[in-house]
Amino acid sequence: MRRSSAIRAAAWVAVGTGVVLPLLRRRRRIPAPVVLGTAAVAPMALCVAVPRSRARDVATIFLQMLAYLAAYEMPNDDAERLRVRVRVDYPVTVDRMLGLGRLPSLRLQSLAAPGRVRPAEQVLVWAHWIWFVVPHSTIVYMMVRHPERVERSAVMMYAVYDLGLIGYWALPTAPPWFAAEHGRLGAPDDPALRRMMVEHGQAFWKDGWQPLYSLLGGNPLAAMPSLHFATSLMAARLLSEAGPVPGAIGWTYALTLGFALVYLGEHYVVDLLAGAALTEGVRRIGPRVAPLLRAFSRRIQALEAAAHA
Repeated sequence: MRRSSAIRAAAWVAVGTGVVLPLLRRRRRIPAPVVLGTAAVAPMALCVAVPRSRARDVATIFLQMLAYLAAYEMPNDDAERLRVRVRVDYPVTVDRMLGLGRLPSLRLQSLAAPGRVRPAEQVLVWAHWIWFVVPHSTIVYMMVRHPERVERSAVMMYAVYDLGLIGYWALPTAPPWFAAEHGRLGAPDDPALRRMMVEHGQAFWKDGWQPLYSLLGGNPLAAMPSLHFATSLMAARLLSEAGPVPGAIGWTYALTLGFALVYLGEHYVVDLLAGAALTEGVRRIGPRVAPLLRAFSRRIQALEAAAHA
């Protein structure tokens, strides 16, 4: 009994530490390895502290995303250093080649009406905004309708999130709107690139827009790869495995979002291609690493059993 209580207590300490340190990291200047290590351990510790249930599955995902958000935002904790490191020009060069001499975003925005965001463009903006719930809603759908698929689906989805962080840390890359604001799009005769998401956001949310954007835009220089597109593509893949109707919904959303990201100037085409490569890479390597993941899962389950003996 004492051993099981000690294991549960240690697990809860790990959970609490993994929640608190990311929130205190800026104020206390906590080293990045400490924050990332404790945040990464928290989801596993919860699986030891609490017996398996649907509520625990949801809480584990929450802790996983808390760890992801900390790692996503941390390069921007020192904004000046990040701006020195950020790459601006290479995606412009690649996208100009892909667009046969002109950026695809500018080609698409040539169809827009000057000075206003039309209803069809507002739909694209909302497709961008609802992304924050789409990948997680896919996993919730699996929990409710296909519980036999939820473990694999969650591992695949959140592997895309976590592996995408490598690009954000190793190769910080600016999105098109940032390049436009700093006069780095290349050709001086190109028209200005509009950021329609901000235009519509200011009109729709009014005084609430700036606080909302500040909350959700924790690292504006994290564009390569596009995790918006990568995770939406993974959702489409997973939903297609669940059935033709959810698959059609998933693919419709993923393709709409991909078009929206380029049209709105939020991502380059090359960002989307990198995101697609990430998703397909995770799907291909998944079966190879599955035995290792199952072995690791058995160890966590053994600790869980000991904690509740």
